Amino acid sequence: MTRRPDRKGTVPFGDYQTWFRVTGTLDGTRPPLVIAHGGPGSTHDYLRSLADLAEHGHPVVHYDQLGNGGSTHLPGRGPDFWTPGLLQAELENLLTQLGIANDYVLLGHSWGGLLAAAHAATRPPGLRGLIIANSPASYELWREGIAGLRAALPPEVEATLRRHEAAATTDSAEYARAVRVFDNRHVCRVDPLPHDFVATLMEIQNDPTVYFTMNGPSEFYVNGTLRDHSVVDCLPAIAVPTLVLSGRHDEATPIAVRPFAELIPGARWEIFEESSHVPHLEEPQQFSQVLLEFLAGVNSGHKTGVSVQ
Repeated sequence: MTRRPDRKGTVPFGDYQTWFRVTGTLDGTRPPLVIAHGGPGSTHDYLRSLADLAEHGHPVVHYDQLGNGGSTHLPGRGPDFWTPGLLQAELENLLTQLGIANDYVLLGHSWGGLLAAAHAATRPPGLRGLIIANSPASYELWREGIAGLRAALPPEVEATLRRHEAAATTDSAEYARAVRVFDNRHVCRVDPLPHDFVATLMEIQNDPTVYFTMNGPSEFYVNGTLRDHSVVDCLPAIAVPTLVLSGRHDEATPIAVRPFAELIPGARWEIFEESSHVPHLEEPQQFSQVLLEFLAGVNSGHKTGVSVQ
């Protein structure tokens, strides 16, 4: 069972509220691990198991990005509102409000990896390390890689997907069934789906505003505001130890992940052979081991005695 949080609540973000939970104690002994979830439009739930890292002395901060989960929902806002800059500003505000902006490690999963990379490229002085998990460096590369994965689907499945995408009927039950064939191969290969993963899916269904606006109707049909978004150009500016993670069967294909490994100075790329998009659920023990080894390296250079208010 995942460790329960020691603290949870909300912090103000302008006129809105960002929900968070902290597992462990923010006492400055070790930099907390702040986790940015994917989507956009997802929630922290599917990453909740990472709270168990607190058992090894690493405080863990989860949060729900604006428009999702426990944070303020804004179903009436359109594409002009839901921008990467908004969610980057929210992350920076969260760090400040929690008093950890001077000492933290950042993990971004999927979309959260682009968010984390853009943040790291500004060279915030308190960032000690960066983990980019199962993320594309650009959505152009994401689509290019996924085209190959779709081509390997059963012909009747791909035909169904294309028919509904052409007809703009991606809200149909038939389209959803075809999407699940892809998801079972390249998003989460655990059967049955883990409870935390299902919890996130239910949250997206309850309010798909952010997901549909920024991403689109499915993981591989990206026609939202992120269609041309990229962080490739800013990657060489990242100047902290960086770990890049992906799965052998990942929808974030090597062509989409490779810029992180090649352009971030000193980055290390770890591939989980039995995983797709959520190795923390598919190979949890190995995933934890890899993270703990990376965090140990970050901690070895950590200046003890730093006060975190």
